Amino acid sequence: MIQSRAVTDPKTAPVLLIAGPTASGKSALALRLAERLNGEIVNADALQIYADLRVVTASPTPEEEALAPHHLFGAADGADGWSVGRWLGAALPVLDAIAARGRRAVVVGGTGLYFRALTQGLAEIPAVPAAVRQAAAETFARLGEDAFRKALAERDPRAAARIEVGDRQRLLRAWEVAEATGKALSDWQADTVAPLGPDGWRAVVLEPQRGALYARCDARLHAMIEAGALEEVRRLTMRELDPAAPIMKAVGVRELAAHLRGELTLPEAVALAQQETRRYAKRQTTWFRNQTPGWPRLADRADVERYAAAT
Repeated sequence: MIQSRAVTDPKTAPVLLIAGPTASGKSALALRLAERLNGEIVNADALQIYADLRVVTASPTPEEEALAPHHLFGAADGADGWSVGRWLGAALPVLDAIAARGRRAVVVGGTGLYFRALTQGLAEIPAVPAAVRQAAAETFARLGEDAFRKALAERDPRAAARIEVGDRQRLLRAWEVAEATGKALSDWQADTVAPLGPDGWRAVVLEPQRGALYARCDARLHAMIEAGALEEVRRLTMRELDPAAPIMKAVGVRELAAHLRGELTLPEAVALAQQETRRYAKRQTTWFRNQTPGWPRLADRADVERYAAAT
């Protein structure tokens, strides 16, 4: 059972959480704060976990890592899929160790579910039998999303209301848990203890104006190509990993792999990857708006400067 890590020692400073979409400037702010506050940086990005795509996922460079301790960046092999629970199990000992050293933890990333697991908890739900998962998938295929969502609302109205349109995976998950356990997924989650107590963390979301964010996304793709993204994707595709593996879904992999196969010119692949990066940034922004409405927002450089000065 995960116990809440409420801060009771007045010498212990709250964990800093820095969230936001890709290319919003999170990593730069985290590094700046870590340098100033004697801090250590902990990754909260589901794809920066993997060692195979340091360039494509915009992971910290060796020069940046030399400026402050970094944790859980490039910690896993691409063939080794990580879940939210696995990340949480790895992150909590890291946070404890940072606190034991008398240093400040700065958790940074764009994976909203990681932040939710830290601040709201992760329900310890019994495993769902394969037969139940198969039956749920068949029901979804037979009913379609709208009718399936209405049926789910009878079992778990909160899940049916909050899960976004088109999110088949989470609709199925809510159905499967209710079917297998007789208890709504929302009820499991409501009974969960947050690993970080309410006084144990402070959070901020970087949310640049859309035009500025999209311009950064576009510029980042060109920088990645110059930094060796093509060779990185070449090495990854040569491994012939399961196409369903999380690492294979990283933004840019599909497009650059298509170029390497001769199906797209490099400008075409970059343009498509830029488009997908913008879409990904939009999805992340929407998630944080919906799921963390009470977290302070930093919209521009002036906001970032004020926050950095006051932290």
